[in-house]
Amino acid sequence: MSDTYDLVVIGAGPGGYRAAARASQLGMRVACVEKEALGGTCLNVGCIPSKALLESSELFHQAQDGLQVHGVQVGDVALDLEAMMARKAKIVAMMVKGIGGLFKGHDVDHVTGTASIAAAGSVQVRGDEEWTLACERILIATGSAPIELPALSFDGKHLISSTEALALEAVPERIIVIGAGAIGLEMGSVWNRLGAEVLVVEFMDHILPGMDREVTGQLQRLLQRQGMKFEFGTSARSAAIADAKVDLTIASGDGAEARVERCDKVLVAVGRRPYVDGLLGPGLELETDHRGHVVVDSSYQTSVPGIYAIGDAIPGPMLAHKAEEEGVAAVERMAGHAGQVNYDAIPAVVYVHPELASVGMTEEGASAAGRQVRIGKHQFRANARAHSMNAIDGLVKVIADAQTDRLLGVHILGRQASHLIAEGVVAMEFAASAEDVARSVHAHPSLSEVVKEAAWSTLEQSEPR
Repeated sequence: MSDTYDLVVIGAGPGGYRAAARASQLGMRVACVEKEALGGTCLNVGCIPSKALLESSELFHQAQDGLQVHGVQVGDVALDLEAMMARKAKIVAMMVKGIGGLFKGHDVDHVTGTASIAAAGSVQVRGDEEWTLACERILIATGSAPIELPALSFDGKHLISSTEALALEAVPERIIVIGAGAIGLEMGSVWNRLGAEVLVVEFMDHILPGMDREVTGQLQRLLQRQGMKFEFGTSARSAAIADAKVDLTIASGDGAEARVERCDKVLVAVGRRPYVDGLLGPGLELETDHRGHVVVDSSYQTSVPGIYAIGDAIPGPMLAHKAEEEGVAAVERMAGHAGQVNYDAIPAVVYVHPELASVGMTEEGASAAGRQVRIGKHQFRANARAHSMNAIDGLVKVIADAQTDRLLGVHILGRQASHLIAEGVVAMEFAASAEDVARSVHAHPSLSEVVKEAAWSTLEQSEPR
């Protein structure tokens, strides 16, 4: 391992490891410092293990009630939670090993330990040994951590974050989820499918704030049909542990009296915060915004020359793929290339069942921006492939500019939405029109035809909105 580098990346999550590999491809000598396992939160206690449990729990649910319509008869279905968790762990371990191979293949030095930035050009690492890494540039890719509510401090057993929700040893009889964002709905969905009673408490008046209201409203109804319960305009006030149960005090915002709900677990999923704790040495300060995000310029450089930041540490949606693209763009800018990220074409996905995926403007956002739009919709129940898959719930909603027909947004609620949204992303990246999507040939029969038909539907609108 060298003591002098062109770039030291702090954090080996998706943004960090992609940045390190790309920087090496561009001829830089690179080290990546990670205090825990390679892959960061996303791979170890976030995106990947949650998707493993979502897939497994959905199969368990289908085996109980969903295969009969296909003519598949099954006997008694039993849950082996230990095996399900072991499968999740095996996937994570395999992917962690893959990142280690990525570093070896790109000659990236993996340094294990806790990093702190002593000054621009110097990173101190504390681990089994201590190092000082001299470098020309530093890239902060430290990710985020769950937000903890003052009245509901995590104890890791009864009051838990998403990290603990991914590793429960038994299915709770009842779990209350605080927050109806993507993490809360995904984790609530997992345990609901596995047999827990799930109540979601949300301060706002709808699920998934920021996503298209029409589409999220339909998703809420589907989740309710699956057994999840929701209370809106409601906040959690306090919690007390008694007899291995949690007595959670909640109250509505309309002045109603507070009441106590008893459950086995309270999952606090109200968002995440930038994780830069202890990162800066004495006397070193970076400009941050009111939410604690590190402020960067168009090249991802912070207020201190030579120090850069990406991903959850900086403003914008906290998404692994956003961090990846920023990491690549940042090091390309360092190397004199024209790296860039199109923030208008970053997809967001909620991996419940059916999935919800979105890119671009919502109908509400377009209206607030004063845009005249044409909106096209098509239901999955009108699609032959959806019927063959017993996946007729959901719709595709396409938003196009009324004057130019340029595609402004695509919102998909339905089976395989996380895959189907890529068409909308590519179309928006190339500034396509709704007619471009409508006239592109889609395989028949396929779920992608729902996207095509929704795009056609925008052309049939006689009046803009």
